[in-house]
Amino acid sequence: MKRIIGNLLVFGLVVAVVSFFVAPAVAFFGIRSAAQADDVASLQRLIDYGAVRTSLRPQLSGRAEALTPAPSFMEDPIGAVRRQFEAVAPVVGPDPDAFLTPDALDGLMRGQGRYAIVQSAATMPEDSEPAPMPSPKYWGINVARLAVTDEGGSETIFTFERRGPFEWKLVHIGLPDGATPAAPSQAPVRGVTK
Repeated sequence: MKRIIGNLLVFGLVVAVVSFFVAPAVAFFGIRSAAQADDVASLQRLIDYGAVRTSLRPQLSGRAEALTPAPSFMEDPIGAVRRQFEAVAPVVGPDPDAFLTPDALDGLMRGQGRYAIVQSAATMPEDSEPAPMPSPKYWGINVARLAVTDEGGSETIFTFERRGPFEWKLVHIGLPDGATPAAPSQAPVRGVTK
């Protein structure tokens, strides 16, 4: 009887450890299936939208200074003071929210990169076409990065952060280099005014 209980405890420990480390991949596939099913409630549980928007803004603006951190007062006092008084130019480029629609998220998870924002339900690839498998780029205790590669070799990198023992959230999307196409304007719905 002691041997059975010991084996069950070891088995339970092994399952817990494997689940602890496989949870980011489960979150990735959860986002992919929720995006395909247009399940907004599940996407809200799996994505930190504020952090993802913040990660997308500098990538979409095309401004190099937006990607670099501000100089600290100790490292560059003149540069830090000058940056405080400079007028901040408005960010020009696609809205980060265009990448956070279920269709665009599905396109990102399929490796479409910056072209995912022109994705719509009518242009979705057939379900018979297999979606590319993510490859691990970094796997740590609190952060994991998975990459999806398109046919041309460009990678879209998804960064997940631990929020609980088995809970992971998407906090960053690294888009491939290149220009972002213009997102199609959405036609207004009849009878609805802004």
